[in-house]
Amino acid sequence: MLRTIRTTLNPACYHGSGKKPPFFEGWYFKLIDAAGKRRLAVIPGIFWSNDSANSQAFVQIFDGNNGKVWFFEYPTNSFRSANGRFDIRIGNSRFSSGYIELDIARENFVLKGELLFTDLTPWPVKLLSPGIMGWYAWAPFMQCYHGVVSLDHRTAGQLKMNDSQMDFTGGRGYIEKDWGRSFPECWVWFQSNHFSQTGISITASTAIIPWIRGAFPGFIIGFKHEDRLFRFATYTGAKIEKLEIGSETVNWIVKDRTRRLEMIAHRSNNSGLLHAPTREGMFRKIPEVMDSRIEVRLSTRESGKTRVIFEGTGFHAGMEVVGDLEKLVEMWQRQRA
Repeated sequence: MLRTIRTTLNPACYHGSGKKPPFFEGWYFKLIDAAGKRRLAVIPGIFWSNDSANSQAFVQIFDGNNGKVWFFEYPTNSFRSANGRFDIRIGNSRFSSGYIELDIARENFVLKGELLFTDLTPWPVKLLSPGIMGWYAWAPFMQCYHGVVSLDHRTAGQLKMNDSQMDFTGGRGYIEKDWGRSFPECWVWFQSNHFSQTGISITASTAIIPWIRGAFPGFIIGFKHEDRLFRFATYTGAKIEKLEIGSETVNWIVKDRTRRLEMIAHRSNNSGLLHAPTREGMFRKIPEVMDSRIEVRLSTRESGKTRVIFEGTGFHAGMEVVGDLEKLVEMWQRQRA
């Protein structure tokens, strides 16, 4: 019980100690260089299966420039985690909220180097709302939990991938994570922290969430602007006004009692297929891109008048649109009716 309380109040750290399989946990480091010309995602993690042959630690690399994905398996005993804080090692590589050290040398692939992260902006953690999931983080039976380690931060350092030298000094980064039994059956997710003004960022996701009886459509959105985090989520009482998922765009509008957030995420064809968890192992393939753009408009209603707080476009956006999307939209429509 004490371990559960400690890890719930520290979403970034490893949650798997003492968990029964199936269980997965993965961290997602998004890296964009200062010129916006190199886009890279580094995803370390571990999967514990009922079939020991499918249990593995892993490091996954996604080159957002060309859609190439590399998935490197490691024995589970190569995974080590610090107690009570986010500091994990897989093989010769090390990952934390403040830095990553990469030392991967496999046949026809080499990735080495060190990156430092400063001025991190974690999602606030409070007793009744420990991170991005709000009070749902305390529910002991969720299929999948989500955390945001940093909405936006500075990067410094270099990586060498095969014959390519990549300098991320002066760039921006984003870190999130997931853990649980498996991913949802369908979802939409997008994220950007590359707006015209530094420090602005958005992360948004909606999915079908299994519950005690049946399932429900849930969503979580965080928009950081001028040192303020605007939250729209199922647990805040916000509502979806519009959700249209087309072949080229996702048109999504949410609102609460005083604010309205309009988002148009432009889909890209430059996708890579990432490995994702099922209940059996890391067998699912999901398309992700890192070159989308997101139009954002946040307004507030005061005394019957609308005031625009922010309007702009985020670039180098990560985006996933996965599963039976018609089912997801239909569930939202039934909920609104």
